[in-house]
Amino acid sequence: MTFTTRPLLLLTALAAALTLAACDKPTVVNVPPAVAVPGPAGATGATGSTGSTGSTGATGNTGYDGAKGATGATGATGEGTTVVVVPPAAASR
Repeated sequence: MTFTTRPLLLLTALAAALTLAACDKPTVVNVPPAVAVPGPAGATGATGSTGSTGSTGATGNTGYDGAKGATGATGATGEGTTVVVVPPAAASR
């Protein structure tokens, strides 16, 4: 290199360094996301309609027979004559 190109090279390097250092670098701002805050509760809704009647359940099992009762005492003998009335025979067609 010659003596005249050396100061030119130095000046070019200095100009490049100043140019690059002077570049506008935008500042990045991180904005936090907005937090949703719930509002007041709304009015109560209307009452719903009555549901349909359910199906009938299955029939239960038959219960057990109870214990037999004691035999009753013999009745008193009647006084007088007993009359037995026999109905007439059915008419044949």
